[in-house]
Order: sequence, then C-alpha cells, then structure tokens
Amino acid sequence: MVNVVIADDEVPAVEALAYLLARDPRIGKIHKATSGAEALRALENHDVDAMFLDIHMPALTGLDIARVISRFSRPPAVVFVTADEDQALEAFNLAAVDYLLKPVRAERLAESVRRVCELMEDGAAQPEVITVDQGGITKMIRRDEIKFVQAQGDYARLHTAEGSYLIRVPLNDLERQWADAGYLRIHRSYLVSVGAIQQMRTAGGRASVLVDGAELPVSRRSLPAVRDRLEANRVRPGG
Repeated sequence: MVNVVIADDEVPAVEALAYLLARDPRIGKIHKATSGAEALRALENHDVDAMFLDIHMPALTGLDIARVISRFSRPPAVVFVTADEDQALEAFNLAAVDYLLKPVRAERLAESVRRVCELMEDGAAQPEVITVDQGGITKMIRRDEIKFVQAQGDYARLHTAEGSYLIRVPLNDLERQWADAGYLRIHRSYLVSVGAIQQMRTAGGRASVLVDGAELPVSRRSLPAVRDRLEANRVRPGG
C-alpha cells in the first residue's frame, strides 16, 4: 500500500485529489495538507511513500518541498499536480516521478500511482526523461514511453502512445546511447523498443515488425539481430 501526502493551498483541490486517490486500491493512508509547512510536518510524523504537491503554494512551494526532500537518504516519490505546464522542466530536474495537469483525470492519476508503485517495488532508478518542444511549450516524456524512433535527416521523431515529437538528435546517436535501454536498430530509418514489438512478419522476402499498430520495415542487414532479440524475448515470427 502506498501512503501519501497531498499538499495544495486550495482545500477543494486537496479534497478532489484525495477522493480520486481513495478509490485506488493501491493507496493506503492519505494525509492532507494546505501548505508546504503542513506537508513537511506530515512527512515528519507519518510513514510516507509519495507526495502529491501543488507547485504554486504561498511561502513554501511544491518545488521548495521537493528540493528539501531530495537531500533525504530515502526520499518519498514526488508527483507534481499543477495547472501550469511551464514548470515541467524544473520539476523533472528534481526527479519527479510524474507531472499532472489540473483538472486531474482519474485514468491519468492511476498511471502516476503505477509509476510510484513501480519505483517502490524494484527500487529502480528514475527513468530517463527526454525534453521535447511542442508548439513552443517544453514537455518532458519518459524514455520508456517511446515505442519507436524514426529518422528524419539530422532529426529524430519519437513515437509514443500519446503522440510524436521531433528532437534534433541523429538516429545514429540514439542507437548508440539507448542500446542498453532495450532499443534496437531494425532499419536505417528506425530504432524500436524491443519490448514494444507485438509481432514480426515475413512475406515475399521482406520482413517487418508491428509496433503499437505501426508496421515498420526490417532491413536484411538487421534481420539476424532482430530475430535473435525477439527469440530471446519470446516474440515468435508470424506469417
């Protein structure tokens, strides 16, 4: 069970988030705070696994709290809950597990809880976060959410379940940097997350893989390595 602190200077926001969290069977005790100081007192007095923090609070902000607890030997997981997208970069620099925008949707909150549980279960390091620009707004996406990457000249397009994002990094560089994270080059134009491959198809001397509903070509040069990795991951070639 995940014991949490909710901190927001607006009482209705605290109550709304507490209501949603209470419906999640993975959540244990919920401690409510309407100021940063009250949130830190709750942290001192209770066993807390995660903090859901509003960024904009008087005196002691959510970011201030995150800076304080980052010095703990075993800090609780931090999820920021805010109406402001502009603070995302600083939030993830403080190793936030997630960044929720108000009004919070139940299914999106459930994903945040999943990430907290994942961190608690295996003690894994924070997943790498990629900075992308979308319409003049800086966004942060987790690398483990990227299903495949497509080369576009000196740029690369990152494809996730939510959408696609263009970054100015050549595919060759990503292939080298992400090899240990489970990404495999299948074609001169494609890098894929091996765990996201749903099926491999071979027909008429051509091979392809199905990734998140997209059929991507596999080059003849890459085919042996792709077969080996899929065999290791128990993904069977299909017709």
